[in-house]
Amino acid sequence: MVTDHRKLPRRRGEALNAAILQATLDELSEVGYAGLTMERVAERARTGKASVYRRWPSRMELALDAVYHVLPDPSSPPDTGTLRGDLLALLRHSAETLAGPAGEALRGLLSDVLTDPSRTAELRQHSHGAGRRAVAEVARRAVERGEIPAEAVTPRRTEVAHAMLRQHFLFQGVPIPDKVIVEIVDEVLVPLFRA
Repeated sequence: MVTDHRKLPRRRGEALNAAILQATLDELSEVGYAGLTMERVAERARTGKASVYRRWPSRMELALDAVYHVLPDPSSPPDTGTLRGDLLALLRHSAETLAGPAGEALRGLLSDVLTDPSRTAELRQHSHGAGRRAVAEVARRAVERGEIPAEAVTPRRTEVAHAMLRQHFLFQGVPIPDKVIVEIVDEVLVPLFRA
């Protein structure tokens, strides 16, 4: 039975945004990105379509924001006290996120936009670089602890961790085995930052 959202208490601001983003994640879990519609999200969030469209003009923007909504704050990644421990914790959490609705959204987004250069550019424009920023923070702390030299922290090196995780995710699927995460950290990332 569909409830008329106009008869419910009115939500605004962050409460409404959170309800819409959660509804998006729930829809992604049930129907995937291909089946995601703004109408169903609005219905599930118990709000009007206009409220959704006012905040997110496209399905792509809505799905991306839903993904970013569940990602950890890149400015405060796990702090285990070591570079290796921090990287393992960060990549394990990222792999867990990719195994859920956020991963479904990313897979659908990529298949949807990569055939259209203008949509690919739009996707790049909305990318927050959260993974890169989280690795940069992990590396900054490792520099402070004296584990790695400051010059080892470069933009390209901070991109490697999540690029390898995404590569595995896109071509091998989920769940991403912990063995793969350990190999990425031990065989690539730690040696790269200590080089």
